[in-house]
Amino acid sequence: MIYLDAAGTTPVRREVLEAMWPYLTGDFGNPSSHHELGERAHNALEAARAGVAGVLGCRPAEVTFTSGGTEADNLAVKGIALARRAADPRCTRIAVSAIEHPAVLESARSLARLHGFSVEVVPVDHAGRVTPEALAAVIGPETAVVSVMYANNEVGTIQPIAELAAVARAAKVPFHTDAVQAAGVLPLDVRALGVDALSISGHKLGAPKGVGALYVAGRVSIEPLVDGGGQERGLRSGTENVAGAVALETALRLADGERPTAAPRLAELRRAFVERVLELVPDAMPTGDPESRLPGSASFCFPRVSGESVLLELERRGIVCSSGSACAAGSSDPSHVLLALGLDPETAQTAVRFTLPVTITAEELETAALALAESYAAVTGIARR
Repeated sequence: MIYLDAAGTTPVRREVLEAMWPYLTGDFGNPSSHHELGERAHNALEAARAGVAGVLGCRPAEVTFTSGGTEADNLAVKGIALARRAADPRCTRIAVSAIEHPAVLESARSLARLHGFSVEVVPVDHAGRVTPEALAAVIGPETAVVSVMYANNEVGTIQPIAELAAVARAAKVPFHTDAVQAAGVLPLDVRALGVDALSISGHKLGAPKGVGALYVAGRVSIEPLVDGGGQERGLRSGTENVAGAVALETALRLADGERPTAAPRLAELRRAFVERVLELVPDAMPTGDPESRLPGSASFCFPRVSGESVLLELERRGIVCSSGSACAAGSSDPSHVLLALGLDPETAQTAVRFTLPVTITAEELETAALALAESYAAVTGIARR
């Protein structure tokens, strides 16, 4: 099997398993308990928090551990919006880009449905880019929060986050970015990015599923979504997942350390793979920004061909990839991301996404490109060149 769905999830790294193992076994204490076992768990939790903060360039107190990227996005969008409106009743609007992950889009819609907010959708261009001008056109004094993802999970386009955050800052509006796909392959320094909040998820970079983190600047007010014993400085009550926090910190630190060499290598492998696919399947239509994109993300549409049929043929040949967001699996609707890029619904349903793990080789990608050509030929009946 050649695994090309790293945007969906990644295998847990051995170093991560070894780091978290003690907190699943001997050091099993509750970090809120005032005895030796509890103190060891507490110390591990705070060391993990400091490690994550080190990668993000923030203070440890500005890091909240969550159950994953979805919860982090929910806490950022809902928590900041509700706190802003409590401080200023005029703040009843939320601005999100047209290509956000459902965790952000549905959080905004929930605020509209349950709390009377209105949602402003920032359009993107044909490559999935949000321009500073487009953002400036939809925000104002009534905007409670802006959320624009760092890099898109379906088409790989990277946004000019520092420029967009500057627009929001000039309007005095808190800016959140979903950095789930960016973590480990793009710089995450929150000061350089200029963001007020940033979400990450462990299972995209070698930690287990079920752990994530949210950075929120200390100056930004935020309402908790989960009430209880006041853990995580009152922002996320419930006994903390110590082993998960240790795993996330270990995976993030390792990935960020490898990023200066791993990201350029992935980008070159992806570039060669895209060229090879276009050589073998001339009808393939790349999606997303051809240059400003995640180093390991290659995405295509195959007009007049069912993307799911191509995926099935690829899996028969040992190639595992996807048609888009794993969170939309099973849906028959065309991707909202591809529709926002201007594709018609029929073409949007022909999407196939290849996202490369850091361990991928050129030989494996050549095998995948040949398998894609064979799969396309099998579906269309057009002989491979």
